[in-house]
Amino acid sequence: MDARHEGEHDGLEDFMLTIWGRLSSINVQKVVWAAGEAGQAFERIDAGGPFGGLDTPEFTAMNPNRQIPVLRDGELVLWESSSILRYLAARYASGVLWEEDPVRRAPADRWVDWMQSELQPALAPVLWGVVRKVPAFTEPKVIADGIARAETLMTILEAQLADRPYLAGESFGMADIAVGCGVHRWLNMPVERVARPRVQQWYGTLFARPAAQAALPLPIT
Repeated sequence: MDARHEGEHDGLEDFMLTIWGRLSSINVQKVVWAAGEAGQAFERIDAGGPFGGLDTPEFTAMNPNRQIPVLRDGELVLWESSSILRYLAARYASGVLWEEDPVRRAPADRWVDWMQSELQPALAPVLWGVVRKVPAFTEPKVIADGIARAETLMTILEAQLADRPYLAGESFGMADIAVGCGVHRWLNMPVERVARPRVQQWYGTLFARPAAQAALPLPIT
């Protein structure tokens, strides 16, 4: 696996966190963005896709599912991107990305799960068909169905942002990181889209954040 260091540091001893995963992965983007917002230095090691490395005994010992991302924080090894996002928010950004009050946190939790269960599955076949040209997804109907599903979900987002600047209320938080990664992918894929000014404005605010720019590469690949 090829190692890439995020930020300027002299050596591995300077890093508290290690993240395994290629930055083209939307799940890795969530984790990298969250670490940046939490102000945590980290090392990111390219893994998965063209970088391989997921079938090694060392990686399997960290994540038996052989998927990215994986986070190491001291003795803790954690997988599943939404779990990592919540962990980083709770441990390193309480009161910023993470609401301690369960009632206040619940709306953000809902959108984190919505990203994983609704938006991400809708976007995947569009990405695979239009951008990555995976043969099983290049049929026009498959792409059109994915776009239609994504548009339905974007309608939900547009309505959510009608009376608030961020998904869970007045402050930026973990919900914006999770869903923002999906909207970044949607708005930068070469497909025709319905104009949604509130979503576009919200995304522009998010993408202006330094931690977002470090985590969300362009072009989409």
